[in-house]
Amino acid sequence: MSGEKNLPTSDDAHARREENPVREPAGRAVPVKRSVGEPIKDVDAATDTQPAVEQPARTEPIGHSTRDALRPEGEKPLASPSVRQRARDGGLDLRLVTGSGPAGRITHEDIEAYSARGAEMARAARSRPRSGVEDIKVIGLRRRIAEKMTIANRIPHITYVEEVDATSLEKLRGTLNDTPRHNQLRLTPLSFLILATVRAIADQPNLNALFDDQTGVVHQHAGVHVGIAVQTPSGLMVPVVRHAETLDLWNCAAEVSRLSEAARNGTVSRDELNGSTISITSLGAMGGMMSTPIINHPEVAIIGVNKIVVRPVWDGSAFIPRKMMNLSSSFDHRIIDGFEAARFVQRIKGLLEAPALIFMEG
Repeated sequence: MSGEKNLPTSDDAHARREENPVREPAGRAVPVKRSVGEPIKDVDAATDTQPAVEQPARTEPIGHSTRDALRPEGEKPLASPSVRQRARDGGLDLRLVTGSGPAGRITHEDIEAYSARGAEMARAARSRPRSGVEDIKVIGLRRRIAEKMTIANRIPHITYVEEVDATSLEKLRGTLNDTPRHNQLRLTPLSFLILATVRAIADQPNLNALFDDQTGVVHQHAGVHVGIAVQTPSGLMVPVVRHAETLDLWNCAAEVSRLSEAARNGTVSRDELNGSTISITSLGAMGGMMSTPIINHPEVAIIGVNKIVVRPVWDGSAFIPRKMMNLSSSFDHRIIDGFEAARFVQRIKGLLEAPALIFMEG
């Protein structure tokens, strides 16, 4: 018919729909360009009220990045104050943690995942067998120690161990340490032991000697020069408290402190490491119950101090707690007989158990 408008057929309407929007947010269509005849891949797209936003594909699980590289210097990781505090408490560098929150924000779950992965990696590392051998050349101080121990190995040692009740000694030491002094020096049992050794040597001067086994001569010294074994980062050193027979308790403690510190920080001189006539070795709180000290060649005696522990002691009617320690001492059996060794240690024991005697005898 003339003037009659062409009505759209169903095929025409379908074609127009193919070229027009498939989404109608808020009642208004949003055009989406695609090829005619291309199948709709998302069946929910027709009812989605928000425009689609493409999300980057995550290739790694949250908090389990296989390459936790440090962020650039100065870049501050995004995290809440509580997450930062948790990281500080755990000693964790947040720059190592991959954040799973918005804009890479690090969450508590990220920290937990990172920590769990670290523990798993540590367990795996421990379970793997280790191989290889590292060759370490013995040089410097350690080499000199090894050479000296080799020489000492030819000495026929006799070791004598005696138990000492240090209760009175510790009480006196505590009282003296609580007495205010201008230098605030703290007394240790070692200072008392040095003075007790000096007193015992006065009765047995043959213990204060050096034995030249090449010439067969014993050099007995009048001055008592006590070597004190000090463990340092470089190895064992034995600085010497010279003429201990001339020192009182506080001067002796000051010299022990000075030499020990010099040995540990590497400022001790060669002269301060030579010339001892008898040695004392102590490992302090790690001193164990007993030991077998090696004689500091060419000396003929060394006194070993073991740690002080509280033990039950029978006083004739009951067991009472006492502060006890052992003296483990070694002697060159070529020069010192067993009886002489026992007598020497017993003399020191008596002085330490009644420490007032140390200051009464000169």
